[in-house]
Amino acid sequence: MRALILLLSVLGLVFSAHSAKAGLSTTPREMSAPADTAAVTGDANQQAEDQIGLTRAKRLEVQRGLTRLGFRTRLNGKFDGQTRDAITRWQDEHGYPKTGFLNTAQHEALLSDSAAAMKASRADDQPRRRSGARAHRSHGVGGPIGVIGHVVGGLFRR
Repeated sequence: MRALILLLSVLGLVFSAHSAKAGLSTTPREMSAPADTAAVTGDANQQAEDQIGLTRAKRLEVQRGLTRLGFRTRLNGKFDGQTRDAITRWQDEHGYPKTGFLNTAQHEALLSDSAAAMKASRADDQPRRRSGARAHRSHGVGGPIGVIGHVVGGLFRR
């Protein structure tokens, strides 16, 4: 087992050294339109997003909506890199320009999609509850602490 781990470590080093030799990309980046043009055309950029006036609570609402729609992101009320990536993926799926920023129309569409997804989710839960099925509830400690407790408890029960 140790030999396998050592072999995989060496292979990882060899491949990472190869990618380091490749150097920096020489492909030119696409430049975004100037802010003035974007404001006139309704493109989503930092300026357009600032005009929405997103408070921390509204940012959390956007993050919850993205997560509800399957675009997982941290729920922290900040539009960090992970949230910008989720917004970009949502924009791509809905045919918007992939900017990572929201304009007013996109913000409203995202919240509308999220609300519809939540309604559909609740509608799916209703038949199971009516049929007498009980909700699953965990009565133990979960996560890493639960695993450690289970393992240690198993050792002392012998």
